Amino acid sequence: MDFAKLSAAIVTGGASGLGEATARLLASRGVKVALFDRDAQRGEALAAELGCVFCAVDVTDEASVDAGLARAREANGIERLLVNCAGIAPGKRTVSKKRDTGELVAHDLATFAKVVQVNLVGTFHMIAKSAAAMAALEPVTPDGGRGVVVCTASVAATDGQIGQAAYAASKGGVMGLTLPVARDLSGYGIRVVTILPGLFETPMFASVPEEFRKALEAGVPFPSRLGRPDEYAKLVAAIVDNDMLNGETIRLDGALRMQPK
Repeated sequence: MDFAKLSAAIVTGGASGLGEATARLLASRGVKVALFDRDAQRGEALAAELGCVFCAVDVTDEASVDAGLARAREANGIERLLVNCAGIAPGKRTVSKKRDTGELVAHDLATFAKVVQVNLVGTFHMIAKSAAAMAALEPVTPDGGRGVVVCTASVAATDGQIGQAAYAASKGGVMGLTLPVARDLSGYGIRVVTILPGLFETPMFASVPEEFRKALEAGVPFPSRLGRPDEYAKLVAAIVDNDMLNGETIRLDGALRMQPK
């Protein structure tokens, strides 16, 4: 699907990081973009800069998603591209010791459930809601294509580290739903592709000490650095442009394979 036919897009987690870079690229190519994020301050500022629409949305809340979709579609029309970047990444071991007493404690269920709810359930929630509207649109490619969905998993889906049980499980779930959802939506001409980023320069790394950052970069075979958000955005653009990419997961990691810790 070429960008001339990509009239509108929604980017979740669009106020920062990978989502922001994607929104910037799409807007630069004339796409009408709606930013979905919980950070209203950053989201409103970025929307004003790019001429986009900002919608304060919690992807796990149906009423919030419905309200965001209604606002985005009123402003831009029904989206032909959904990019799912919203996610959280708290770290916690399955069993850990309390620092003060040495007591062994189990990973709390609430944190595990929240990570899965945001990263996996939230992603599927957005896909289902968006695809239902995309499916009613007229095809815009010779093959009958109507839209594209890009999801964000992580190399943790296959290389989960110590303390990443919840995160790796949630991202493994996103990876796992890619093919069946692509098959579900194939009859409607909607493609589904998932990106597995490695280590990228996102707000999560903003406070990382320089020494630790250099150690992380050294672990990436080539190029030996953190990925740039615009490199993620360029892959989104390539996925949109290549109609044969469907039902696939793509690592974007400089040949990185994560060690246990």
